[in-house]
Amino acid sequence: MKTGRSNIFLIGPMGAGKTSVGRYLAKQLNKDFYDSDQEIEKKMGVSLTWIFDLEGMEGFRQREMKVIEELSSLSNIVLSTGGGCVETPEVREFLRQRGTVVYMEVTLETQLNRLKRDKKRPLLQGDDPQQVLIKLWEEREPFYERITDFTVITDNRSVQDVGNDILNWLGALDKKI
Repeated sequence: MKTGRSNIFLIGPMGAGKTSVGRYLAKQLNKDFYDSDQEIEKKMGVSLTWIFDLEGMEGFRQREMKVIEELSSLSNIVLSTGGGCVETPEVREFLRQRGTVVYMEVTLETQLNRLKRDKKRPLLQGDDPQQVLIKLWEEREPFYERITDFTVITDNRSVQDVGNDILNWLGALDKKI
């Protein structure tokens, strides 16, 4: 049995809606909400882009791991994680052991549509965001699948609909315990 079942961790690619759905879930469940990327920016006092530029991916992943270790140790939270956090084995273990993991799945087409004007995501600032997203999906999807407790599809759905699917699943899960 997992410890920290009161925690809900949202994983999935950028543009899946983790932050919006996370806020909705936290409000509905009377839990504290955290976004790991926002917490990194808060701690550092600079943007993720600045961290990537100065420290590269490796430096960012180290900071991300520390923040997720701290946040996942809390109780009664909803945590929206960065899309690539699952690349770090320690992070996968924190999430698996410390709460319920929900994989928010999204198609490439929806991702591209949702992210086309986004200037804050360092990985999408190159010439071919579509190729970047395909490569990231190929690398990360097996990790999402491996640690998830529940998968919800977010394409063409409102925050409330996705959130309610998760709430219904959690309710059914609670009845089994």
